[in-house]
Amino acid sequence: MNPKTSLKVLAVGMAMAWSAGVQAQVRSFDIAGGELKGALDAYAAQSGTQLIYKVDDVKGRSTKGLKRAASSEEALRQLLDGTPLSVRRDVSGALVIFIETPPPPPKPDKSADNEAPAMGTVVVSATRRREPAREVPMQVASLPTEKLSRAGAKTLQDYLGNEAGVDVKSTGGPGIGTLTIRGVSTGTQTISTVGVYIDEVAFGSSTATANGAQMALDMALLDLNRIELLRGPQGTLYGASAMGGLLKYVTNEPDTHEFSGKVAFNGAGTRGGAASHTVSGVVNVPLSEDVAGLRFSGFSDRTGGSVDSVGPAAGRDTDGGKTNGARMALLLTPGHQLRLRLTGTAQEIARKGTDFVDYSAASGQPLEGGTGRRLYAAEPYSVRIGLLSADLEYDFGWARLNAIASRQRVRSSAVTDATAGYVPLLADFGMDIGSTAGTVRVSLDKSTQELRLTSKADRQFEWLAGVYVNREKSNNRQLLASTLPAGGPGPDLLTTAIPAEYREAAAFGDLTWKLAKHLSLTGGLRVAHNKQHYAQQSDGLLAGGPQVIDARSSDTSRTWLLTARYNLTPASAVYLRGATGYRPGGPNAVLRDPNGGAPVAPPSFRPDTLTSYELGYKADLLGKRFSIQTAAFHLNWKDLQQYRPVNGISAIVNAGAARVRGAELTLGYRPDAHWTLGGNAAYIDAALTEDAPGLGAAAGARLPSSARLSGSVSASYAFELAGYASYAGLTQRYVGARNAGFAGSAALPLYRLPAYALTDLQAGIDFKYASLALFARNLFDRRAQLAADSTVQALGGPVWVSLARSRTLGATLTVPF
Repeated sequence: MNPKTSLKVLAVGMAMAWSAGVQAQVRSFDIAGGELKGALDAYAAQSGTQLIYKVDDVKGRSTKGLKRAASSEEALRQLLDGTPLSVRRDVSGALVIFIETPPPPPKPDKSADNEAPAMGTVVVSATRRREPAREVPMQVASLPTEKLSRAGAKTLQDYLGNEAGVDVKSTGGPGIGTLTIRGVSTGTQTISTVGVYIDEVAFGSSTATANGAQMALDMALLDLNRIELLRGPQGTLYGASAMGGLLKYVTNEPDTHEFSGKVAFNGAGTRGGAASHTVSGVVNVPLSEDVAGLRFSGFSDRTGGSVDSVGPAAGRDTDGGKTNGARMALLLTPGHQLRLRLTGTAQEIARKGTDFVDYSAASGQPLEGGTGRRLYAAEPYSVRIGLLSADLEYDFGWARLNAIASRQRVRSSAVTDATAGYVPLLADFGMDIGSTAGTVRVSLDKSTQELRLTSKADRQFEWLAGVYVNREKSNNRQLLASTLPAGGPGPDLLTTAIPAEYREAAAFGDLTWKLAKHLSLTGGLRVAHNKQHYAQQSDGLLAGGPQVIDARSSDTSRTWLLTARYNLTPASAVYLRGATGYRPGGPNAVLRDPNGGAPVAPPSFRPDTLTSYELGYKADLLGKRFSIQTAAFHLNWKDLQQYRPVNGISAIVNAGAARVRGAELTLGYRPDAHWTLGGNAAYIDAALTEDAPGLGAAAGARLPSSARLSGSVSASYAFELAGYASYAGLTQRYVGARNAGFAGSAALPLYRLPAYALTDLQAGIDFKYASLALFARNLFDRRAQLAADSTVQALGGPVWVSLARSRTLGATLTVPF
């Protein structure tokens, strides 16, 4: 590839850079001769390359196939050898296969502008195999980060905001949120129900003590290729804490052929808030052609706040702060069969305060103005992560071996002003307190190893087998301090240190049997055993006096997967899927009742389990210009883990059972070369099926955080402006009413989040030497309530509500080199 071509490729952003990197790598291909269309689909799956072509152009054509190691570019040329087809790169970074035509006649045929290219083959890896998304028997989405970046998305709430049936509940801002898919939530999670991965590495804690459920990874988009989202239990391949689904951040690989890079500048202004800006850069250095490449990226983001506080800790834009991060990746490919990828990632999120606004539980209206919060103490927080990983891959020909090792370090600190809830509670104990502030500091050190063997694709029997080991050490230090009405320091109401260890070993595998041309069956199993050691040193009035608790637990969990997939046509299929997931149990935080001294909770809590049944349909129709995937599902959730507040201190209990019924629909359509249309919708009916006495919730109560109906639609128009490729687009999303808490519950009182609709606009132009993207988020400045926290509501205080950011206008300038 020459430098001019490189500039054109890089000008359209990260998606194209990744695709170019894929093209450069040598891979082992096993593609049978025969029908060209089937061979191209196999090529897309084995190379990880997105292809766009008209079905009529390849229909009736054949290929000799390919069964050897080759670069992706060379492999595609051989598959097309002997046909009149050529290849060019699309603005999205995909490869477009087309028939060369002679020069146009003197009078151009304007109708040619309306010829519609295909939607393209989207390849995903979250199933542990590189395969087209249409062939995966589950609901899966691949979100290109280039598209998210153009729209001004900066947080996990932004990334997933247009994914129906997916909820990101903020607990005060980016980096401290809870992720939910298909309504699998009890409001305040003990352990996450959605697995989060960076490439092939699991992120976050598998325990309740390290607050993993409240710290869903909020990765910046810099040098990410895409975000993959799998809906439904993924317990067989990903183990604990993937009951609802899986979120996977896929990063760009180094390119061993070309020196390249880019710098980007982003600026935005929010109505009623402070300005924001981001500076970022990426550099790719080929150390040795076809052998080694190094890639470095870094960014610095300054986010302006939009929440004002009143009271003793008054301030403006108190939720503002910064996020900095860097990533380095080294790729070594000393032979056609062997490749080693080493990656290091670091990121820090720091905010002056949370983004909560005080709302009245009775009226649902703000108490301190539109975006106001009464604070007696500042609420700064920070989340720092560091991750090192190594992925060694060797292709034996008959199977591919992956050996993956990682070490991660997470440090978080957060202060919460709990005055509104605790001061009235302490008055009942005869204490005259002016204010209270809680500080929680969590540390996590985690190491993982995984060994996985994956069979060759396109065989009658395809299989996968692996082992996984996880070791975690964490500590959760908590302090609830007080001040007296005169302003002096008061007594420490609670001091706690909770060091914990978690060890897990698991074996897993699956087998796919292709019985006939149209039918395939898959079965999978995972067996995991964990041991936990837990110690708690606590003191203070709310702890019932000084005490030391030492506890241990262990449990073994088994998860299974069964799927049947039937191809109605080469481009459409129906499937049945049954799968299970779980969250591990563990030792409990057992405190004594300050009035009688009795334990307030059992010494341990059990695993909870979920079983899913799903029927789905996927198809690429109208010459691959129209795509559809839809599913109906039923989930049974047993022994729900749930926090039970006692005098403001949370213990964990297993609280009854629940069921979730729902349906999902995703559509895509490219009617011509200019328009790209898309949309998705979800219906979720999630409710308790058994009473949960610890929650004060009865059977039939709706589960929190999930809307019955949600959806989004998008439209994008590509055109030329003064000879430069340009685009304009609109996105509209709707989320129905949700419950925060349970009806009639004193422990987690109900607050009803109203339905909302948000509109975003995007536009941009590619000048070849630079590109400019413009965006408007929340165009009509709706005060949408995204999430609510009942921490002090249960004690008589206000509801803490997270609002959608007010209308934000911004621009991003990207300069490749």
